[in-house]
Order: sequence, then C-alpha cells, then structure tokens
Amino acid sequence: MKRRGQGEGSIRERSSGRWEARYRASDGRPRSIYTTTRREAVEQLRAALAQREQGIRPPDTRLTVGTFLADWLDAQRQLIRPRTHESYSAAVRLYILPAIGGIPLAKLQPEHVARMVTALSARGTLSPTTVRYAYSVIRTALGQALRQGKVIRNVATLTDPPRKQGREMHPLTRDEARALIEGTQADPRHALYVTALGTGLRQGELLALRWQDLDLEAGTLTVRHTLQRFTHELVEPKTDRSRRTLRLPRQVAGALIAHRDRQPIVPMSRLVFTTPAGTPLHAVNVTLSLQRTLRRLGLPQRRFHDLRHSFATLAIEAGEDLATVSRALGHTSVATTADIYMHVTPAMKDRLAARMDAVLGSTG
Repeated sequence: MKRRGQGEGSIRERSSGRWEARYRASDGRPRSIYTTTRREAVEQLRAALAQREQGIRPPDTRLTVGTFLADWLDAQRQLIRPRTHESYSAAVRLYILPAIGGIPLAKLQPEHVARMVTALSARGTLSPTTVRYAYSVIRTALGQALRQGKVIRNVATLTDPPRKQGREMHPLTRDEARALIEGTQADPRHALYVTALGTGLRQGELLALRWQDLDLEAGTLTVRHTLQRFTHELVEPKTDRSRRTLRLPRQVAGALIAHRDRQPIVPMSRLVFTTPAGTPLHAVNVTLSLQRTLRRLGLPQRRFHDLRHSFATLAIEAGEDLATVSRALGHTSVATTADIYMHVTPAMKDRLAARMDAVLGSTG
C-alpha cells in the first residue's frame, strides 16, 4: 500500500474495530476523525484536507448538536413562516434533542441519526409521518451546518430515511356529503362546509377569505391569502399555482349569499367566516365543530382536510379530468394530483366497467 506523504494524514484501524483518520488542521493542531469503515475514513480525510487547503478552520469539537440547533432555529425565525418555525422547534425539542442533542456536532455519525430514527419508530405512539418529519428537520439543519463549515459532511444524507407513509385519505361519499349539507342548514358554519366541499380550498384559504375576494354576482372566488395559524395573520400563498380564481357552483354561491345576508353590515375587507364576535376562526375549533356535527348526523368522523379530499375524489368520480381538478386544488403540478388521488373508488370501478361495456358491446 502506498504510504501517505508528509501532511497527507494517516489512517489506521483501532482495536475497537473503528477507523481513525488523523491529520494536522489549518490551525496546526492534530485532529482525528472516527468512522466505521476504511472507505469512510478515506473520504472524510480527503474532505478535511481539502478544507485545510482552502483555509477553512476545522469544526469546533465543543459545539454540541443541541447548541447548533438552537442557533439554527434563531436564524430560521426570519426566513420561514411562523407555523413552519413552530413545527421545526417542536421536532427539535421533542424528538431530536433527547436523542442526539448532547453529541458534539463534529462527532455526529450516521449511526447516531439512524438510532434516533429507530428509537422514534419503536415508540409505537408516533406516526411514520412524524418520524420522517423529525428526520427531515435534522437533515435540513445539518445541510446548513455543512454550508457553514461546521461539519465536513451531512451525516443524515448517509442514513436511510424512514419509510414514507402512504397518504391517509377518508373522503366523504356523495351521499355523506349531501347529508352533511342537508343536516347543517341551520348551522352557522353551513356555508363554510358547503364552500369546502364545493371548491376544495385548504382550511387556511377558507378562513382567510374576505368578502372582497368574492364576486357572488359573477359566481367567482379568488384565493389571495391563507390564514396563519396562531398568529391569525393573512399571508400570501406559498406558490403561484395556489393563487387562483374559481368558478363557484350555484349551491356554494347561494350558501355564501345567505351567509352574507345574515352577517351585520361590515367593511368589505371583513373575513367571510368568523366567530360571532367577528374575530378569525381557530382552525382547531373549526375541526372540532365539524366532528361534533358529524357525530350528531351519524356520519363517520373526518378531519376538516378530508372535505378537500372529498371535493377532489367526488369530482374525479364524476368524470372530471385531473388537470382541471389540479388547477382547482392549487397543486404545483398535475403529477401531484395524480399521486394523491389516482386511487380507484368503487364508483370509479363501476364507471370504468360501464364505459368498457359501451366500447365492447353488451352481451347480456
């Protein structure tokens, strides 16, 4: 084996079976990198020597994962939405810090992240989506650490991510949707439910609707904002495709007109759906109210977001093409819509069979 030259560092296998790569950093101090395989040691030594040639100081071995994440979250506060920052913070506090927060950032290894994921999955009380989200947060944070020169690699990218959970959707059937509409005629939130089922808007988009976003005479609705949870601020949609104008079904327009006539006279900037005091609705309260209503009507329990799924599924069952449904939903692409909604419902199966009978000719 070719010997390394002066200043190229050295690699050796330790008695524990781990590999150690030693080199002299740009500050003149000796440094060690520990890995599980010789190949990893070679790769990390090469990266460390390249950083030394560029004058990049070696990572601070005193900086822990927890301290770095605290600084990272502070920096992110000005860059991301408050709701996103809150979810990042919760993932860090509840799942990441207890597992790896005390490990020096420079010594974090792929197996540390892998053990974190395994331990979270083994709890049995966390959904695969939650575990995958915790993994994505640490991966995102370590990507920033890599760009800042605090680590020489993003070890999360060397760890298999948790398996992606299949999308859980429980749309209402046509009869259930009609029962919800008929059973809430006297409910103050009747127009909210009808609009959700008839347009497929996201909950935040519905709660951010202002009367000036509606042209009830022309029968159109324009999505311009979404309501930020907890802060109740109106913020712009995340994507251009989310900014859209929809044609209202007659039943939705009628429900909104009746809803407007029941409200007191207010400035046209007023939100469409509010509490009796005129304040913005809380998303959690809206969902709880829907579930109480479903129980009262003897209908299966659903999340509020399932009303959006109901719109899409019922539209596709009725024969609407994916591109039109995708535009109504504000998806970034038709591929996104297809990935979510190309499950086959009994109604779709019946329609397909009927169409094939028409093509092939009935023999019955």
